[in-house]
Amino acid sequence: MANAAEVQCPRSISDEDRARAQMYRLLGVLLDAPPSSELLRGLVTLEGDDTPIGSASRNLAALAQRTAPNDAEREFNNLFVGIGRGELLPYTSYYLTGFLNEKPLADLRSDLMARGIKARDNVKEPEDHMGTLCEIMAGIIAGEFLCDSDQPSQKAFFDAHLAKWAELFFADLEEAQSAVFYAPVGSLGRAFMAVEADAFAIQ
Repeated sequence: MANAAEVQCPRSISDEDRARAQMYRLLGVLLDAPPSSELLRGLVTLEGDDTPIGSASRNLAALAQRTAPNDAEREFNNLFVGIGRGELLPYTSYYLTGFLNEKPLADLRSDLMARGIKARDNVKEPEDHMGTLCEIMAGIIAGEFLCDSDQPSQKAFFDAHLAKWAELFFADLEEAQSAVFYAPVGSLGRAFMAVEADAFAIQ
């Protein structure tokens, strides 16, 4: 579900920005498709402290250790696919207007065009999927696109396409009826988006 672009060599970034990009990329991968056996094994190594992000990371590691890939796939499908639709619709348009493919998607597409970011040919989901937005943010932070990757550029994208609904979506995921493995993913995303919002607010 990730978007690709005219990709340049990633810029040299700080350890903090590298960690931010990795967090966005992890959230994007987890929302893009059911976790593979390899990803589940990797998640087991997550460590955390007493912060909300650290606590969610520890919980995710514990769930990853006892979650089989088939169970994770079944949960993913119940949450995001379903018969007709999943329990959650992780799209900006739906969260902001109650309908799919509305003005928020058009605004995003205009922004992506201005930034020189294009969807891969095999991407079928609308670009305003939360997983895609997380992967785009990771690419912007890491300087993987031709567009500006500095803090003002990151803030502009976050404010326009994530700030109004990201925390709400991850809170919904955290509390979703079908969520077991994905409950700490929701906690992690909610806590991380709150930190990002606070950091951008003081810039």
